[in-house]
Amino acid sequence: MRFFAAALFFLGAAVSYSQSPQVPHKMQFAGMTLVIKDGARREIQKDVDALTQHPYYFNMKVERAKTYFPIIEKIFREERLPDDFKYLALQESALISDAVSSSDAVGFWQFKDFTAEEMGMRVDKDVDERMNLISATRAAARYLKQNNFYFNNWVYALQAYQMGAGGTRREVGDKHNGVKHMEIDEKTYWYVKKYIAHKVAFENALEGEPQLKLVAYETASKTSLEDIAKEYKLDLQAVEEYNKWAKRGTIPNDKQYTVLIPQGTYDKNFTKLAISASPSPVLIDTKDVTAVVSPALLVNGVSVIMAKPGDRITTLADRAGISLSTFLRYNDVSIDHIVIPGSKYFVDKKKRRASEAYHKVTEGEDLWAISQNYGVQLKKLRKYNRLGQNDKVNPSSMLWLSSTKPPKEDVPSQGEIVELDTGNEFNWGQTSLQEITLVPNSAEDKHAELTQIQNMEDSINKQLEVVGDSNISTASVRINDKQNASIIHEVKPSDTLYSVARQYGVTIKELMEWNEKRDFNLSLGEKLRILQP
Repeated sequence: MRFFAAALFFLGAAVSYSQSPQVPHKMQFAGMTLVIKDGARREIQKDVDALTQHPYYFNMKVERAKTYFPIIEKIFREERLPDDFKYLALQESALISDAVSSSDAVGFWQFKDFTAEEMGMRVDKDVDERMNLISATRAAARYLKQNNFYFNNWVYALQAYQMGAGGTRREVGDKHNGVKHMEIDEKTYWYVKKYIAHKVAFENALEGEPQLKLVAYETASKTSLEDIAKEYKLDLQAVEEYNKWAKRGTIPNDKQYTVLIPQGTYDKNFTKLAISASPSPVLIDTKDVTAVVSPALLVNGVSVIMAKPGDRITTLADRAGISLSTFLRYNDVSIDHIVIPGSKYFVDKKKRRASEAYHKVTEGEDLWAISQNYGVQLKKLRKYNRLGQNDKVNPSSMLWLSSTKPPKEDVPSQGEIVELDTGNEFNWGQTSLQEITLVPNSAEDKHAELTQIQNMEDSINKQLEVVGDSNISTASVRINDKQNASIIHEVKPSDTLYSVARQYGVTIKELMEWNEKRDFNLSLGEKLRILQP
């Protein structure tokens, strides 16, 4: 049986807001004064509202913070790191020890294995110190201080925690090194604004004593969690729950490790962390939960479950019958993801390719939603479309879903008209495009008509071959008069206004006028009228 003291919270002990905390115009952070401009305030406020809108999940994180923050604060004092950085642990992992990101970062502070080892943590089949609160917090403090050494600016040290010191230096330079006042605006890096949202949301919600306290037990020699549980007269699973870093239950003697000993009221019937939303404890027993996965609910051949109102990431993982970390990985989401009722979530790994080739982005869609809709891995979707981790997609843009997008052509920006050299315009031949008006009255007339049409089509095809582009669409050819012939071009996936104009020896300006276009966007299958003199 597993230890979950937080499962005994009652409604009276839970923290909730009738209204979200408001983002201030000015705030203190790590000894710096931050002035938050209106555009950034509105953006940050949306994140604050999202963090606090579900009392159940918000209160769960509040209680974790009240349990873990005293330990984090003590380490920060020892390491001389500003106390404000404790909110970063909520942003990174929601204080879940075994949280795993879609990029395989693990633990309280979301270290990747190679970075963890660089910071002196042990990561192998027996021990993963990224899940050890003491080891990981001390490493995070040193990493942040190391970043601040380069910038002498804690805001940039924070930014470098996510994108690295080198990337941050390339982006911000050194003009703010050593400053004590900074403006936060819409151009400020998203990770910094996300942090501010967490600080605003939680800093005034942590009053009162925690329901659960943790005592640090420092090992002096090789031992086991079982021995420690016996020494403290605790259930073994109670100790294992807060020391998942000891993956085999054994504490090695290669160095000193710290084991967390839980102290508080717990109920052995609880097998999952839960906060009561009613006056009596909520009992969640995984033995009574069955995976509700209908074979009929498939996306791209992969089974999914439908989120219902009130669902959370933990309940969805339970319903799917898989671990929380696996569920997060399958769905390319982090631990603080807000479940969207009616959305489909995967219970198995998404495919590398979608069954469809392309998708035109609609208003309000983001890359994650498209990844879920088509059952294609988010990292593959980014790779196919040459998108970075933080790149966004624009409405009406075309996404490649199963293959790599062709290289971009040098398309002019909106509002810029590019005149092309038309010195090599192709002469389409006017005799073959003369308007034909036949009213056959006999079999001979019909035969003559068909012969003339066939001759005309042969002439057009031969002249198209001269152009040298076998992909030109001739699905629809409209014949007018000798001076104003036109053809219809059906847009292909690789087409741009620039490439179509170049293909037919006309200008972008002419294409836009002929087709009454107001911008440079093209839709797959769109039909463009091209006039020929």
